[in-house]
Amino acid sequence: MVATETNNLRNPAGEKLHLEGVSKHFGAVPAVKDVTLTISNTEMVGIIGSSGAGKSTMLRLINRLIEPSAGRVQYAARDVTRLRGRALRSWRAECAMIFQQYNLSGRLDALTNVLMGSAFRNPTLFNLIPHFGAADREEAVALLHRMGLLDVALQRAQTLSGGQQQRVAIARAMMQRPALILADEPVSALDPRNAEQVMNTLAEINASDHIGVVVNLHSLEVARRYCRRVIGMRHGSIVFDATPEALDEAALVEVYGARTAATTRADGEERDAVNVK
Repeated sequence: MVATETNNLRNPAGEKLHLEGVSKHFGAVPAVKDVTLTISNTEMVGIIGSSGAGKSTMLRLINRLIEPSAGRVQYAARDVTRLRGRALRSWRAECAMIFQQYNLSGRLDALTNVLMGSAFRNPTLFNLIPHFGAADREEAVALLHRMGLLDVALQRAQTLSGGQQQRVAIARAMMQRPALILADEPVSALDPRNAEQVMNTLAEINASDHIGVVVNLHSLEVARRYCRRVIGMRHGSIVFDATPEALDEAALVEVYGARTAATTRADGEERDAVNVK
């Protein structure tokens, strides 16, 4: 596939994402505190933690959707925190974001939403006068086929199920030809079947396309199943960084601040961070 071939050329295995002393304050409130972290572009990493732990803020700092209060983000030989203009737009293309609420244009069809991913790697003029060439259309169609969505390519995004919309969002991210994918709670709003489809898709992209995936997750079970490395955050700091096998009760206490029981609902989703009397 075109996107895969291009990515293999621009994203050689072994490149590193490095955060050094990264902090973010909103007013007097610290959201991320002095985070130092290195992630390979071949890893699939899950980030866990309670609401407000700093997970979403950290992804936005990596993508430069928000600016750090201190520290720096580096990828390969580039200081991401110093990028401006075209170089920053290029980084946001390489570091694709997937959001919990999909961030699609509901009135546009699925195919056009995917094609919009190409705007990240085209000149600024594209954003004023959108134009999709034959090669872009072929690539977008191939991505929808890969996601199992070719039959809904011409349907408005707002008519699709949540799982379908999230897979359109993944296809749009792939249209950017990224080196990394950052996914912020991509399955928390989905039923178990659709959540499994989305996570299977992200895992397949990581394994087949050699694209790094960093995913914020609410479910411990999903993190254990899909991620070879799990990072736990609490109060803006990293308090756990190891394999999922190391997520024992003591580690969960460190992450969630209470004795934690991972209990499964009847619908197959987990309730995490449940206090045990």
